[in-house]
Amino acid sequence: MSATLRTTDVAVLDADLLDRTAAAVREAGSALRERFGEVVRYRTREELMRALAANDDAALGILRPRLTGLRPDAGWVEDELDGGALPPGEWWVVDPAEGNVNHLHALPEWAVTATLVRDNQPVLTAVHLPLTGETYTALTGAGAHLDGRPLQVSRTADLGLGVVATSQARPDEDENVVRRVGASITAMLFDALVVRTAVPATLHLLNVAAGRIDAFWQFAGARADLLPGALLVTEAGGRISDAEGRPWTPQSDGFLAAAPGIHAQAVATLSR
Repeated sequence: MSATLRTTDVAVLDADLLDRTAAAVREAGSALRERFGEVVRYRTREELMRALAANDDAALGILRPRLTGLRPDAGWVEDELDGGALPPGEWWVVDPAEGNVNHLHALPEWAVTATLVRDNQPVLTAVHLPLTGETYTALTGAGAHLDGRPLQVSRTADLGLGVVATSQARPDEDENVVRRVGASITAMLFDALVVRTAVPATLHLLNVAAGRIDAFWQFAGARADLLPGALLVTEAGGRISDAEGRPWTPQSDGFLAAAPGIHAQAVATLSR
């Protein structure tokens, strides 16, 4: 069998795997939607953590058996705060309730994500937004799509006309990272048209891939935050780097996704 045929066979298998992954995240999203509505009250950090875990468990009860059945030998990562490189081989990187705190507060910005990583490269991803019914997918070399429609990043070439976004620092984040986030927002307020600050990161990256937002940046990001959106933006024609413009890896301490026309300008702003 020729190398070309083998590559084609793998691509076909991965395309089928993506369809099945998308079905799994939609099913998990339906379970979370049934739990959505009233604000969940909590008085202590322990009560908050229990409420977050209850949402995670509801989705994982569906995701883990479905995805493990699709790839029995793949490893499993579900800690949304984990970062750094993974061991060689295939891994499922899953965020069962991306934007979980928003869900508890009856805010609409949350999703379910599943990404297959092969030798530390994202191969495919599916992100489902249960409240809108939208499913964003990407497959390496095959583009990014919203419910089957191709996505394309914006053609903006002037950061001064751009809408940009970032996520706030996580609770208990290192003070230096918090200050870096604040300084970067200030810099962008001078250079960009509009600056949006909110969580979760994945939803901003969906908007970059769809051309609605021109750039997104973050510091000290985790794998589950960034891998789905990184693949979507790349496959939609965007540029991914660290905040200084160097190649991004899960070990990087900064992340930037931008339309090609303003990527260098965004790097310059973040480097001030």
